Order: sequence, then structure tokens, then C-alpha cells
Amino acid sequence: MFSKDIGIDLGTANVLIHVKGKGIVLNEPSVVAIDKKTNKVLAVGEEARQMVGRTPGNIVAIRPLKDGVIADFESTEAMLKYFLNKLNVKGFLSKPRILICCPTNITSVEQKAIREAAEKSGGKKVYLEEEPKVAAIGAGMDIFQPSGNMVVDIGGGTTDVAVLSMGDIVTSESIKVAGDVFDNDILQYIKKQYKLLIGERTSETIKMTVGTVFSAAGRDEEMDIRGRDMVTGLPRTITINSKEIEQALRESVALIIQSAKNVLEKTPPELSADIIDRGVILTGGGALLHGIDQLLMEELKVPVFIAENPMDCVAVGTGIMLDNIDRVASK
Repeated sequence: MFSKDIGIDLGTANVLIHVKGKGIVLNEPSVVAIDKKTNKVLAVGEEARQMVGRTPGNIVAIRPLKDGVIADFESTEAMLKYFLNKLNVKGFLSKPRILICCPTNITSVEQKAIREAAEKSGGKKVYLEEEPKVAAIGAGMDIFQPSGNMVVDIGGGTTDVAVLSMGDIVTSESIKVAGDVFDNDILQYIKKQYKLLIGERTSETIKMTVGTVFSAAGRDEEMDIRGRDMVTGLPRTITINSKEIEQALRESVALIIQSAKNVLEKTPPELSADIIDRGVILTGGGALLHGIDQLLMEELKVPVFIAENPMDCVAVGTGIMLDNIDRVASK
């Protein structure tokens, strides 16, 4: 009868929805398949992801979010509407309150777009919160104490680095280098080294299966991949190993390390001392990249830990914040 409060992690790669009292009820890729002739939405989420790179001319599978912000407003709205209807969270007479997350340095116009998309898809009141803050809460940090907590949230479109204290962000930086860029790096490397064209999904599989960013972490695996030969135009199979992936990702990972260093340089000394004690927490899908924790530990000279379920941190955090929504709302 009554509507529920819901938290949405509107990610570039995945959308996670947390319903108050039920936990995470939806985790699907942020992909929408549209028929260009009729402008009709054909599929959303996992079903649409299966179509990426495999559709006939009149059907396009698009990712409506780019770099953590809305690139295609109508598709984002259609996607949110579809997910909310699927979950049946609207009450008989009331609409749900929605808490939605966004990267730290987005403009007020981009914030407005996110808010509007959520309102149009059926939200009564929409609250926006910054991603690293919500991720830190979801990772189990007590950010409401007067002590420094540092979180590095590596998502699909953006990497957010922030130092938090007293329930708010002290210093932060957001860069557009994250999972999607890693996939593209692998794709370009294979194109250059082997003259072989592969798709986005293949490069993502390579990243997860044999990828590493720290050779000393000891991963040395091989995998066969198939693609189209750029010279002959015919299908071809090659074998690729972890060392090559480390090489392909080196530049992008260096940007994330630099960003973490920048945030640490701007952090007040008292909070820096806390971070040496407490360490840095890694969240987001990128935290699962092999060796990233060891590499950051080596570079930043502070302990680095991966959150328990890094992919779910933001969604879990929205759940905790929904329980204290009145505190959030009163700000």
C-alpha cells in the first residue's frame, strides 16, 4: 500500500537499487536497447547487454551514462522507469523517496539532470549524495567521527578519491579513468600489437580473467581470445598473458595513483595521521582488479584494504543513509 524509500547507485556500468527493508533487490548493467525506427525501448539491463555489439542496423544498444553522468537523458529515464516498474516500489497512493548517488565534481546542470530523471521515473522526493561518501558508509567506515577516512571508489566511468571526516568530504578528486577506460586500453593494445579487433565485452573478460596491474602480485595467466584480423578481415585466435595486460593498463592506473596522491597532499596533517593508522579503503568494481591494492600500498606508503563487497558498497551505503533519511534531508 505505502511506497518504500529506495536508494539508487546510478553507475556507468551497472545500476544497483536498494529498497528499504529488503536490501539490494536489483543489480543490472546500465544498457538500453532501442529500435531506431520507432524509438521504442526493446530491452533494458542484462538482456540489453547481451546485445552490445551484436545488433542489426536498426537496433542500437546504448549505455545512457558516460563518465558517471547522464549522456542520454531519455534513455536514462526509460531505464530507471523500467527498473522501478519491475520492482513495483510505487505505493497505491504514494511515490517512493529516492536517494541517488553522483560523482563528486559534477556540475549543477549534471546534478539537475540526474534529479529530473529520477523524478520523472516516479520519485516523490529525490536526494542526491556524493558517491565516495556513500561508498565509505557502505564499506563500514564510521565517517561521522572527527577522524580521517580515505576511500578510493573505482567505478565504471569515474574514479572518486576522497578523505572524509565528521560525516562529510574534506578533500576529494574525481577523474574519468575507471573500468571503461581499462577495457578500452586493452582493446587498443590488442589492436596495436596484434592487428586484431575485439569487442568491449571481450576486453572486459580479459581484464577480469587474466588482468593485473602489479607484476609483483604474482599473477601470470594466459587466455585465448578471438577477434577479427585487421589485415585479412577473417576471424583469428591469439593468446594473451597477464604481463601484457599490466603493460596495457599502466598509464591509466598511474593516473589513479596520481589522483590519490593529490588528495593526500591536500589533506590536513591531523587527518593524514589517521589515514596511516586506518588505511585506505578501495570500493567499486575496479577494486577487484588484480594487484590494485598492493600497487596503491607500494605507491602511497599507507595500508590499503579492499572493501568486503566492493561492487555493492554504494548501494549498501544508500540503504544505511535511507535509514537516517531525515538526517540527510534536514541538511
